[in-house]
Amino acid sequence: MSLGVVIKGPEGVVLAADSRVTLEGKNKNLLYPIQVHFDNATKLLSFSKPHNYVGCVTYGAAVIGLRTAHSFIPEFEQRVLSDKIDRLSTGEFSRSLSNFFMDRWKENMPSDYNGPAMTFIVGGYDKNEAYGKVFSFDIPTKPLPTQQHTGETDFGMTWGGQLEVASRLIHGFDPSVPNIIKQTLGINDEQVNLVNNKLKENLQYPIPYNILPLQDCVDLAIYLIRTTMMAQRLSIGVRGVGGAIDVAVVTRTNGLIFVQQKEICGEYEKHENKRSGYAQSYDGKHWVAE
Repeated sequence: MSLGVVIKGPEGVVLAADSRVTLEGKNKNLLYPIQVHFDNATKLLSFSKPHNYVGCVTYGAAVIGLRTAHSFIPEFEQRVLSDKIDRLSTGEFSRSLSNFFMDRWKENMPSDYNGPAMTFIVGGYDKNEAYGKVFSFDIPTKPLPTQQHTGETDFGMTWGGQLEVASRLIHGFDPSVPNIIKQTLGINDEQVNLVNNKLKENLQYPIPYNILPLQDCVDLAIYLIRTTMMAQRLSIGVRGVGGAIDVAVVTRTNGLIFVQQKEICGEYEKHENKRSGYAQSYDGKHWVAE
């Protein structure tokens, strides 16, 4: 499932995602499927110039066919972006990305698929615009990109995936609470929405997105993903958030820049320990903290 976070702030757009892909493994010798994790997937997508003023995070369905969303990006750039001399607006880019992945889905996925959608959150800056824009779409269920925080100075966070922990931290309750109330009290959908809104109104953590500096937006995104990882390690359930946390910022003047990004490394090279976050190196016998 993963966890993706995009924050539209007054100083820029922050994109963050974990690196875990969770698949259901099947074996003829097992009576039940098992979960298999791969912790080096790239779910924060960046693009070549002149489209380096936009980025995207993805979560939900892990693969299309047997491939991740990131593995299709070279094909997307070659097929769709290669003839675009000027950079597309964030909205136009989102529509192009959605159309591309919708086609890949139809080519590779069964028509009777009933699992989770693959969700994309696109954030970036349009040419000559003061503030960023954010769009989201789901493949294959809601392919038409929808703008989030539509006002020019309507700042806030768009997120998704495994929200059990993050939602408790920000909204004050688990996402399943409204449905539990509905089933317990037998109330209708309109009443459920009223309860949901009232819970958020009274419990939501007061984050002032309108004045939040870019660094604080980065810290918030990392905090939500890292806390989810730690909580899942200590609990029973689907551990769908893990691996390194990739973070990038998009600003009006500099485009997309990675704040932190996992790197390809060998066994004997210095690297970031993905579990605890401290630097370590190999002395020939042991890994040594630095």
